[in-house]
Amino acid sequence: MARGLLAQIRDLFEGDPGVRKVADDPVLSAELLLLFRMILADGQVSDSEMAVFRRICRDSFGIGEGSIQGVVDYLNDFGYETNGAQALAMFRDLDEDRRRQLASHMAEIAKADRELAENEVRLLRRTLDVLGISPVDLVKPTRE
Repeated sequence: MARGLLAQIRDLFEGDPGVRKVADDPVLSAELLLLFRMILADGQVSDSEMAVFRRICRDSFGIGEGSIQGVVDYLNDFGYETNGAQALAMFRDLDEDRRRQLASHMAEIAKADRELAENEVRLLRRTLDVLGISPVDLVKPTRE
């Protein structure tokens, strides 16, 4: 109880740790922004897409469930200052596995509602082109 209260007080003064993590890492901010744009690509935010987004945040980036809404709010603010091309530019020089991870996460979100909208396919295709990744690379196992 006291520990939880101390954490809440610290968060009040220092900000949410998940939001700080995203704000302090431009590549992570860019990836989450692109993932959120994929959610919005079909014009609807489905529960299944948000569930995949939350899982990716938790499992791949260590962002807790309690931070997700703050991260989404941050991305809304950050998104006004950053377009998709700028966000993708951060990934051009990263290693292939990291670029494949972004593409895989985007594909997971696009498929989450079991319906691939034309805008989702276009966004994913443009992303793959910029990242230099073939759609076939998304189904190949990553190198160990």
